[in-house]
This record gives sequence, structure tokens and C-alpha cells, in this order.
Amino acid sequence: MKKQRVPKRILGRLELVDFPKFQLWGVEAKVDTGAYTSSIHCSDIQVVTGPDRQPRLRVLLLDPSHPNFDGTVMEFPEFSLRNIKSSNGEMQERYVIQAALRIFGEDFDTEFSLSDRSDMKYPVLLGRRLLRHGHFVVDVARRNMSYRAQVAAKASRS
Repeated sequence: MKKQRVPKRILGRLELVDFPKFQLWGVEAKVDTGAYTSSIHCSDIQVVTGPDRQPRLRVLLLDPSHPNFDGTVMEFPEFSLRNIKSSNGEMQERYVIQAALRIFGEDFDTEFSLSDRSDMKYPVLLGRRLLRHGHFVVDVARRNMSYRAQVAAKASRS
């Protein structure tokens, strides 16, 4: 039986993405084909004991300098600690969570490593794992393709 080909969608080098479960909308993300795992900026990372006596990861997503920051403390009962290669090639231990990212109006569950990206221009980095899973290709000459597609879809419905 032949495998059905899924049409690929074009992403720009920069995209505006949503995290519906976190109530974060229009967060700037850099598409990085050199990174395997996606990453999101967070601070104040702590492992705490929850009411069920199980470990939970407690973080602040983004930071006060970001327009979408609301100071909400997030807790994740499911997380892992992994070695991730940083942008400078060094291995770092980072916490990894599963999160839903909305792009082109569709939600994709993927892994995000949690790291301090305050010295980076963009708070979110989208890696190859998501790109392959979502059947995306990257055109580095473009930006905000998902956002533009959503605006065009809304306009055509009106």
C-alpha cells in the first residue's frame, strides 16, 4: 500500500506562534533547522513536591520584558531532564516538557527544552523535530507565513 504524501507548508525564518494551553498568543519564534529540539524561554526553574507528593516542574514562561508575560507560574507534572546541545555546541542539562504549539491554525504536540534565552533575540526556537512532524519546509527569505495564512483565511470567510 502506498504511503499518502502530506503537502508541505512553508515556514519563514521567523514565525508568530501560539501556545493555547498557556494562554500565550503571537509569540515570536525563530525557525532553526540546526536545532533538533524546540526551546522556550523561561526563568525561575524549580522542581517542587506537589500535593500528591510527586515532583513537579515549576517555571515562569517568558520574562517581564516580553509583552506576553503575565507572571503566571506554571507547573508541569510530566517532565524530563536531558542533555541538549546548546547553540555554542556545549552539552547542557535542561528540563524538557511536552507542549502544544499552534501554527497555521493547527496544534502540534512537541517537546520544548526550557532554557534562559534572555540573551537571545527570540524567546522561542523551533527545531527539526517539530518541522519534520508538521511537514514544514523553511524559506529563509520569508517571515510570518502562518500568521499571514490565518489572516487570509479570516478575510476569505468574511
